[in-house]
Amino acid sequence: MKRPIKKMAVLLATIALMGAAVAWYRNHNDIAATVYQTAAVTRGDMLVTISATGTLEPEEVIDVGAQVAGQILSFGKDVDGHTVDYGSQVAEGTVLARIDDSLYAAEAANAQAQVQAAQAGVQRAEADLEQYVAKLQQAERDWQRAQKIGPSEALAQASYDAYRSAYETARANVAVGKAAILQAKADLAQAQAVLSRARRNLSYCTITSPVKGVIIDRRVNIGQTVVSSLNAPSLFLIAKDLTRMQVWVAVNEADIGKIHPGLPVSFTVDAFPGQTFQGTVGKVRLNASMTQNVVTYTVEIITDNEDGRLLPYLTANVQFQILRLDDVLRVPNAALRWKPQADQIAPQYRDAEVKTARSGSQAAARPPSETRTDQGSDSSRRQVLWTLDGTNVRPINVRTGASDGIMTAVEGDGLTEGLPVVVGLKSGDSGTSDARNPFAPQFPGRSRSQGSK
Repeated sequence: MKRPIKKMAVLLATIALMGAAVAWYRNHNDIAATVYQTAAVTRGDMLVTISATGTLEPEEVIDVGAQVAGQILSFGKDVDGHTVDYGSQVAEGTVLARIDDSLYAAEAANAQAQVQAAQAGVQRAEADLEQYVAKLQQAERDWQRAQKIGPSEALAQASYDAYRSAYETARANVAVGKAAILQAKADLAQAQAVLSRARRNLSYCTITSPVKGVIIDRRVNIGQTVVSSLNAPSLFLIAKDLTRMQVWVAVNEADIGKIHPGLPVSFTVDAFPGQTFQGTVGKVRLNASMTQNVVTYTVEIITDNEDGRLLPYLTANVQFQILRLDDVLRVPNAALRWKPQADQIAPQYRDAEVKTARSGSQAAARPPSETRTDQGSDSSRRQVLWTLDGTNVRPINVRTGASDGIMTAVEGDGLTEGLPVVVGLKSGDSGTSDARNPFAPQFPGRSRSQGSK
């Protein structure tokens, strides 16, 4: 009885060992356990975009400042009769604020008095000139009579000389009178200039709106003292027209070559989730800026805001619409990145693909001087997709086009809409393990990772 029991134990042990070997083989053999994750080739439209972030800005903003120093006494009224404040609608010439003008009014009054004094000075100089002319005429007649008589017993030499001296003095006084008039007129002009400046400074105490628009910022309060020096202090910020807005976007130097005026743009703002706004590129500013060695250019986007929903300084998530493709075949980018191991390729394609992979690896390792440069751009765009062939996969050579970051346009023989292409291996399956048959051929230079990166 012991011998049959012993044989039975040996048989059971053998069966157990065989089962363990089969389980180990199934867990470590890719061909038996590989389950592919696929996605269908689709046909449709594709929009190639460049993403960036910008800020909404009014199309034209006027910074209203103060040209004189003083205390803010009061604010004006907007078109609705309310005190000027944030969001007030103002017309051109609307009084925005008044500054204390007592000092400037006194200066204007003083300047006015100086003008009146200068005018009186001109009148006096003119009267003096008339007096000098009259004296000249009298001296000239006396001198003419003295010349007729001449120095003689009737006219002493001293008298003769006196008449001559009086005539010359009178003539000089006329010249002095004319010069005095010129000086008096110059003093008048100077006084008038001082008066004009004083009146202008007095008028600056009343701050008015230079344009029709909306006040988007009020930077002073009643009782605050503004100090005007080399830079005029800013009191109000007025947007001339909020029905047209701009988006200022910083675009990386690597993408700026694709941006040009007239390019269509779409953008969203967090204030209105789910809504997309449209615009066009208006201008690319040439004054680039560098931040942490990154060069960016500011691009101005013009957009319509007739409904007034877009507010100044909202953050905009911008999409520059670089290229639109209609009715093209598309595959996920993951399908172009996925590469099989040699033992996953159908046998009839295996040798050709291994040879291609090895030649590609050798070409990559070759020095630049030995690398062929006459392949053209088409060869650089050639890639391989993989589709199911029973339990294996087979290659489909394609040419890739534009990509939107998720999908890529492709074309090639044997590529049809709905064709499943491999994008990776399903998680949790033994095919993702690094334990492999050591005798299975490998692609040179290819990663062992099977999933989509």
